[in-house]
Amino acid sequence: MIDFLQHLFAFLFALGVLITFHEYGHFCIARRYDVKILRFSIGFGRPLWKRYFGKDKSEFVIAAMPLGGYVKMLDEREGEVPVHELSRSFNRKPIGQRFAIVLAGPLFNFIFAILAYWVMYMVGLTGLKPVIGEVMPGSIADVAGLKSGHEIIAIDSHKTATWTMVVDALINGVIDGEKVQFTVRDPQTSEYKVIVELENVSIDDLAEQGLLERLGVKPAQIKVPAVIGSLNAGLAAEKAGFKVEDQIIAVDGNPIADWANWVEFIQAHPEEDLTVEVLRNDERLVLQLHPERKETDDGRSIGFIGAANKPPLTLFAKESYSVFPAFLKAIERTWDMSWVTLRMLGKIITGQASYKNLSGPISIAQYAGDSAENGVAAFLWFLGIVSVSLGVLNLLPVPLLDGGHLMYYLIELVKGSPVSETAQVLGQQFGLALLLGLMVLVFYNDIMRLVG
Repeated sequence: MIDFLQHLFAFLFALGVLITFHEYGHFCIARRYDVKILRFSIGFGRPLWKRYFGKDKSEFVIAAMPLGGYVKMLDEREGEVPVHELSRSFNRKPIGQRFAIVLAGPLFNFIFAILAYWVMYMVGLTGLKPVIGEVMPGSIADVAGLKSGHEIIAIDSHKTATWTMVVDALINGVIDGEKVQFTVRDPQTSEYKVIVELENVSIDDLAEQGLLERLGVKPAQIKVPAVIGSLNAGLAAEKAGFKVEDQIIAVDGNPIADWANWVEFIQAHPEEDLTVEVLRNDERLVLQLHPERKETDDGRSIGFIGAANKPPLTLFAKESYSVFPAFLKAIERTWDMSWVTLRMLGKIITGQASYKNLSGPISIAQYAGDSAENGVAAFLWFLGIVSVSLGVLNLLPVPLLDGGHLMYYLIELVKGSPVSETAQVLGQQFGLALLLGLMVLVFYNDIMRLVG
């Protein structure tokens, strides 16, 4: 239950921040061009919170359904406008100003992504070093010449300090089905180049997080010593008298080889009395531990004590930059992710990639919770990805989306008059049907991931 609430809170927080930033883009530029704002709403449906601000008494609302938001402006097409306020009506503004107001929403999504990635790169993103543990015989990696023990230090011109950076560097190669050049270091510290053919690797492998498996590579298994790195106040481990730096020797007479072995034993014995032997400052101590019971997302009951490990720093690498290089890196990543997102959508639309690659609110909530648990940098990484996706999706030329309105304005610019109301109504019906169909599809994908 606690896990569910944590994931839900992370999801609502992420969604609230991203929607607010998007709608603030519309709001900010509309105010800049003196368009009267009637309502700024985060979410749809019944208002849960409502306040009025400013000389125009603009209504600010948080609504019950958090999957979106809107800025309602004064507009003659939506109701009668007093004569003295006609100049502040959205539909009376020049086409350039209307275009800028609509474009500002997606643009602010990209700005937010840059800011999120900027902070992320300054904080630093920590991950496992990309050391190969096993190469499957006859696999793509085996044919290319990758070996167990190799550390991947670069792919083409991109440095790869972590496995996450390896996958990022492979994305364009997978989409294009091209060859990529790995720079690897063997255990004797010799460096050399390896060409890996990605022609037979599909986008679906990438989206289903099976890229490394498809290449035939398994990351090196990490033996993390069973040493306490941190304790949660008031939970079982602290109550039992454990201290940071304690090394777990045995539980109920069973030797503990590493942290994974320790976690496995604890999870298998919820609400049981355990006798734990620890090594503290070269002195052996015996502690009595009673793990609490915790329900997992898949309905299992496991033991939980509120302790984290202390992994050897040599197993990890950190990608971080100073202020200005981090800003440049953030711009580069936002551009790369925007281009990749657009190309992925194109592949799905043309049938070159499966619709199963699309994720809905349930999957996003899971990613939000998981990334939040992994620290500030990981959560910012998640926010950046979702913000870019929202920006790209909203620019698609689909009626009801910002891109659909921009398409109408471009047509108006060419023909010299607005698109007819009949055409707009038909477009809205088409757009609504398309978006509802997409919503059903992504919910279906989410449910299939859960049951699968």
